[in-house]
Amino acid sequence: MINGIQLRDAFVSGANNISNYRQQVDALNVFPVPDGDTGTNMSMTINAAKRELLNMKDDITVETVSKKAASALLRGARGNSGVILSLLFRGFSKGLEGKETAAAADIATALDLGVAAAYKAVMKPTEGTILTVARLAAEKAKELAENGLSVAEMWNEILIAAKDALAQTPELLPVLKKAGVVDAGGQGFVTIWEGMKVVIDGGAVIESEDEAQKVPEKRAQGIAAEFDEGEITFTYCTEFIVNKEDPNADPRGLRAYLESIGDCVVVVDDEEIIKCHVHTNDPGNAIQAALKLGYLTNMKIDNMREQHGHSGNSAAELAAAEMGEEVPEFPYAAVEEENEFGFVAVAAGEGVKQLFLDLGVNNVVSGGQTMNPSTDDILAAIHATPAKHVFVLPNNKNIIMAAEQTINLADREVGVLQTRSIPEGLAAMLAFDPDQDSRSNLMNMIKAYEKVGTGSVTFAARDSDFEGHKIKKGQLLAMEGGKLSFVDEDLKKTIVKLTASLLKKHLNKEDGNFITLIYGEDVSDEEAEEIQEAVQEKVGEQAEVVLVKGEQPVYYFVISVE
Repeated sequence: MINGIQLRDAFVSGANNISNYRQQVDALNVFPVPDGDTGTNMSMTINAAKRELLNMKDDITVETVSKKAASALLRGARGNSGVILSLLFRGFSKGLEGKETAAAADIATALDLGVAAAYKAVMKPTEGTILTVARLAAEKAKELAENGLSVAEMWNEILIAAKDALAQTPELLPVLKKAGVVDAGGQGFVTIWEGMKVVIDGGAVIESEDEAQKVPEKRAQGIAAEFDEGEITFTYCTEFIVNKEDPNADPRGLRAYLESIGDCVVVVDDEEIIKCHVHTNDPGNAIQAALKLGYLTNMKIDNMREQHGHSGNSAAELAAAEMGEEVPEFPYAAVEEENEFGFVAVAAGEGVKQLFLDLGVNNVVSGGQTMNPSTDDILAAIHATPAKHVFVLPNNKNIIMAAEQTINLADREVGVLQTRSIPEGLAAMLAFDPDQDSRSNLMNMIKAYEKVGTGSVTFAARDSDFEGHKIKKGQLLAMEGGKLSFVDEDLKKTIVKLTASLLKKHLNKEDGNFITLIYGEDVSDEEAEEIQEAVQEKVGEQAEVVLVKGEQPVYYFVISVE
């Protein structure tokens, strides 16, 4: 049997282990694009749970530990691998409901439920991935559940099965076999399970070799200016977690009250807890109001004026740091639902962000290929959008699943459009009609972004052999619709060739055609203008070529053809 303390420490050990090996897991990604890689996303996801678990007292059960971890993982999920990991542990927590301690059979049942939850959430499960590794491990556990094994013995058998499944992933996915690697998500799962095993076997928690995660790099999430000391209207940053007495307790009344006595209000809830943050001059009143919904834990009250004087940080930065989150330029304070519709988009680069803002997007969350925002990041932006119905534009295939998790967490209606690129997101916004209802708008926006041709040019982060292309580190990668089209070394030649190919496939002979070249932070204005001229010369009168300074990182150009 294992108790709550052991399971808590096992989670922490697993989180530290994936943090220590995240770069090795990142390196297993087959496609050499510099992106928000698997190991990093899984590490950041499970570390969201670690932060909350470390605050738990020792009088805990396996039920409370697993629920706390599942809730934090869900909100902290980043990228598809992080979301799948959160779903595995969310199902895992269901198997430990009502239990103070867990036997080997309980662990087997819990893992089986976790796998079922993950498979159910993925529309088209791909075998040879983390899903396969977890499923075969669960099947082995289920097979041995009645054999009278100890938890440590069961854990070891699960790990052996997971490693065997991981070794077979190249046989299930030819792209892995050709690259000579195993699946990165599957390796991440094994790495976490290995870290947990150390504690299950009676050892000490694996130490983290990278405590820098406790001070995340500053990351812009919004558009407003930072606070200075003169803008601190309310003195006390008040934070606490309400453990619900009634699972159906509605947090909206509490949120409304907190907004009446302060600002920078964030209220996020799930089945078990309500996580609250407010800047106020009356922290006692905030606590008294919260006590009506349940008992409080993780209470923290700080004097921001005093902290600001010592650290030089803005109130917005303090709010984010106190919540254990990455630092925004402004706090996502929850707002009233004033309008019928609102929009949240994910994008990187000041120019790209401004494009979305000009088209009516309320809040832009910084992120994209190199930086996948968490579910909580997107949820906070939704709650800061003054609308009854909020459309979310992820604009990247690796952010869609994290965005979709907000649907059941938000306090308002949310619609997630599966936009996979910046051009698709822009096309969706152009198709919005405020006189139409939400369903009609959803359909029209989908039709609009599905017609757009999208291209992009970035660089190879490492040597690779991918889909018949021998790729050397630093070469230019020309992408069409997210798939590698060709490799080159001359930027102007690459853009002209890629744009011509996109236009040929998306040419509309009846109406005018538009090509938008969005150039990134590593391209000078002069070079961009020269490339625009070359593209216009190539396409002639078939299309009008427009140049936009996007300032996006990593991608030299993002191209839209419509």
